[in-house]
Amino acid sequence: MSELAIEFCGEWFRPADDGTPFDVGRDADLAIEDNPYLHRRFLRITHEGGIWWLANVGTLISATVCDSGGGVQSWLSPGNRLPIVFPSTSIVFTAGPTTYELLARLMGAPYQEIHSEDPESGATTIGMITFTTSQKQLIVSLAEPLLRRDGTGLSEIPSSAAAAQRLGWAVTRFNRKLDNVCDKLDKIGVKGLRGGPRALATNRRARLVEYAVASRLVTSEDLPLLDAADGPPTT
Repeated sequence: MSELAIEFCGEWFRPADDGTPFDVGRDADLAIEDNPYLHRRFLRITHEGGIWWLANVGTLISATVCDSGGGVQSWLSPGNRLPIVFPSTSIVFTAGPTTYELLARLMGAPYQEIHSEDPESGATTIGMITFTTSQKQLIVSLAEPLLRRDGTGLSEIPSSAAAAQRLGWAVTRFNRKLDNVCDKLDKIGVKGLRGGPRALATNRRARLVEYAVASRLVTSEDLPLLDAADGPPTT
């Protein structure tokens, strides 16, 4: 029998394995209060047929769900659900200006994560695309509040103007590079970064941060890139 525990801001929750729903939302079993942008019931965890399921029961917000190594990632949109199968699963979502991260720990998980060491280089490759140093600086500048946070919890994503100022860039340069980063990720199938009536600037930044943090495209080890941002311009 597998046992599931959910961690948020240092507090642990244990959903029942008898089919009783465990909800996450503004007014739920795991209550995230004081955010009017978050659904009263957003995520639902249930145990059915020997499998733990994570469902999006909201109507507007999506969640990024990823194994701890960042190798397997899904975008959980409203009305859909997926099984929780890894020993450690990160669940990241944004409501209004705030991004949240939950951690699901599964004892007796049916799948194990396999980690491999990547050679060190001056660029980062995800799939078949490569990110330049300045593109990674942009991603780190937006994800900085999450990367500096200790454990799971909540953080606010900086505006484009604030992130550009953090890097010492003009806003026009920042937006141009943001377009390039989103184009690259869109081409490999990362959803929510381009197109559609809801592809607002705030949503695009939030989705980029969710993906980058959950997939380990950037980690706290990349924070020194911000200190180097005031140097000579990079490509």
